[in-house]
Amino acid sequence: MSKTFSEWYDFFMRPLEKGRFKKIRKQLLEEANGKVLEIGSGTGVNFPYYREVEVTAIEPSEFMIRRSLKRKNQANVPIKVVQTGAEKLPFADNSFDTVVATLVYCTIPNVDQALLEMRRVCKQNGKILMFEHVKMEQPLLAKLQKALTPFWKKVCDGCCLDRDTYQLVKSYGLTVVDLKKYYRSLFISMTLKNEK
Repeated sequence: MSKTFSEWYDFFMRPLEKGRFKKIRKQLLEEANGKVLEIGSGTGVNFPYYREVEVTAIEPSEFMIRRSLKRKNQANVPIKVVQTGAEKLPFADNSFDTVVATLVYCTIPNVDQALLEMRRVCKQNGKILMFEHVKMEQPLLAKLQKALTPFWKKVCDGCCLDRDTYQLVKSYGLTVVDLKKYYRSLFISMTLKNEK
């Protein structure tokens, strides 16, 4: 991830994060319990919302990690940040009660491997909490997303506008306990059960 993208990320996301995204994140992260693994923690946007948990956050970009340190230090819970990608997690099987991924699945190069790793490190019947933008249900809008994706990936550091994360998690046998849709199904939040 580029240094420039990390420097501007919070600035461009601020209007959404101060509005509806704040409520969505808070509501989703209230469900986190025990030992938590956050995938792609970026600038630490989720860090203020954790309560009564112990968090390990992974992030491949050293630039994003640097920008997250202030939020990490101000958090209400202990947070350890590890520089690594989601496709090969340096943790033992069944290490975490909850795995969190928010607005990150669009940029992971190998989403299949990342999902296998998330399932591996999450305990049996543990929770996987996700908030992502996804391929839209309306066919014309989905085609527009597909057409824009090559340009968008260049501008937004690899972000795929049309990734169908909902179908992906279902294909791996994760049980969808709760699903909420926002902005005409452009964004979704999911609570998943890791039945192994």
